[in-house]
Amino acid sequence: MDILHRLLEARFMEPLLLTLKVAGLATAVAAALGIAAAYVLSRSKFPGRDLVDALCTLPLVMPPTVLGYYLLVVIGRRGMVGGWLKETFDITLVFTWQGAVIAAAVAAFPLVFKSARAALEGVGRHYEDAARTLGQGELAVFLRVSLPLAMRGVLAGTMLAFARAMGEFGATLMVAGNLPGRTQTLSLAVYSAVQAGDDDLANALVLVISLVCIAILMTTSRLLRPRF
Repeated sequence: MDILHRLLEARFMEPLLLTLKVAGLATAVAAALGIAAAYVLSRSKFPGRDLVDALCTLPLVMPPTVLGYYLLVVIGRRGMVGGWLKETFDITLVFTWQGAVIAAAVAAFPLVFKSARAALEGVGRHYEDAARTLGQGELAVFLRVSLPLAMRGVLAGTMLAFARAMGEFGATLMVAGNLPGRTQTLSLAVYSAVQAGDDDLANALVLVISLVCIAILMTTSRLLRPRF
């Protein structure tokens, strides 16, 4: 009953709704960029392709605090992009939920990229060549042939990216901070609850995160299961 009561509290609902918004937007960004990058690398050969692949995968293995530091260098008030946004449009990304979206998107990007690339490389080139002989352009070939045939793998990677975005902690903490009602996501709320000794709230938050992650992993496993 204590956990149920905690689930209905504003202190729980605020980080939950913020997490869903941040994770949803971050997943959309990561999916768009990850699928595009996967298609380019799976269909073209150029010098330095392995280096580009390594850079796209780097956020997956990089310590979150290091990733957060790099993001601050880029989008911080004195960063290359952040400084320009501040001077030109008076836009600040640090300590905002938009900054949390960027951090979560960067962290989730490799999961979409790797899954999408593996799925696209498994698509038979003869299907694409047949579409080209029928007069289809490259964009039409991608949207009507390549992407539908690779959709199971792409969806699996996107769902894993959503789970990763929901659980992002280190980079988000450095870029967006831990401001209740503004940038405090579920993972940050768990950290704050533990630090404050509020075990009931921490248990409620952990329970919800765990159930969502289990559901995503089970669905992903079904998507990746061989059809035959």
